[in-house]
Amino acid sequence: MLVEETTVPSGALPVATFKDHLRMGSGFADDALQDDLLEGYLRAALAAIEARTGKVGIQRLFSVTFTKWADPGRQPLPLAPVEGMVEMSVIEPSGAATVIDLINVVLQKDTHRPSVIGKSGGLPSIPAGANARLEVLAGFGPAWADMPADFAQATFLLAAHFYENRMERTGLRQTMPYGVTTLIERFRNVRLFGGGAL
Repeated sequence: MLVEETTVPSGALPVATFKDHLRMGSGFADDALQDDLLEGYLRAALAAIEARTGKVGIQRLFSVTFTKWADPGRQPLPLAPVEGMVEMSVIEPSGAATVIDLINVVLQKDTHRPSVIGKSGGLPSIPAGANARLEVLAGFGPAWADMPADFAQATFLLAAHFYENRMERTGLRQTMPYGVTTLIERFRNVRLFGGGAL
């Protein structure tokens, strides 16, 4: 289970630049009238692109919970890029937690599929009914400018799409605009299992 423990700070979202992208007028007394709305669309677009790609745009804290390891010595993580591990613990069914010394595990960074690797004896054992919880700091960086240009541009395009179509009411599921999917294609994970692509 993946949980976002901290959210993107408001100051990290470039609302003023997004207004320029939308070619909104400026110099009026009510310039800031739609700032909250625009920030909401930026957040929604960023969340949608992160969900589609498995990549975290702006750095923040996440926790990942496992009931068992994929491999006794190595556990791939469901998000990237991961900057570092903050804490690992094994939580018993009673709720009691045992903190694991991070000196016993190492983070193997990877563009698409970072992993936690156990040293010497492998990853700590997870008793029946218990789970392991790992807190990680993930994201391209703390600022909007830390994101790759195409990732940031895709976020702007999708946020603009949300803004421009905000009055539409439809029961049909809409797909992402072609320009957005093209820009984020290189960030998507390609997984091969048993000779077939998933």
